[in-house]
Amino acid sequence: MYRGFDKSENTEKIKGKISRRKLLERTLSIIKPDGVEKKVVGEIISRFEKNGLNVVAMKRIKLSKADAEGFYAVHKERPFFGSLTDFMSRGPIVVMVLEGEGAIAKNREIMGATNPEEAAEGTIRKDFATNIEENTVHGSDAPETAAFEIGYFFNALEING
Repeated sequence: MYRGFDKSENTEKIKGKISRRKLLERTLSIIKPDGVEKKVVGEIISRFEKNGLNVVAMKRIKLSKADAEGFYAVHKERPFFGSLTDFMSRGPIVVMVLEGEGAIAKNREIMGATNPEEAAEGTIRKDFATNIEENTVHGSDAPETAAFEIGYFFNALEING
């Protein structure tokens, strides 16, 4: 102990802060063209925030067809690839980085099932989506996916958590 400073007590405080910080996760969320067109951007963001997710980066952009194809390249061989990329490039979208404990799972729970007919009551897709393709929101499904998706739209200086 030096001048009333208990090193072990401070070390435990620091460990506690580091442990809590490790629980924080980041995920990408997109409000798709149909959500922007329906003017529900504010309502969707509010749902994230009310559920403990913080928006640490956000911007409204318009994807070109090539941008959408690059983002959804993992689905290139799927039969819906063309219509998905057409849809995602038809109008503005809002991309954001959400941060919080278990952010990936929490975001997916708030969004609801991909098919709005199967989504739980009170989820974003149940309340706002038109169909399985125009389903209002996108969210990362795993930490590796989140890392790629966040990096696709944001550089490190744009993320302020």
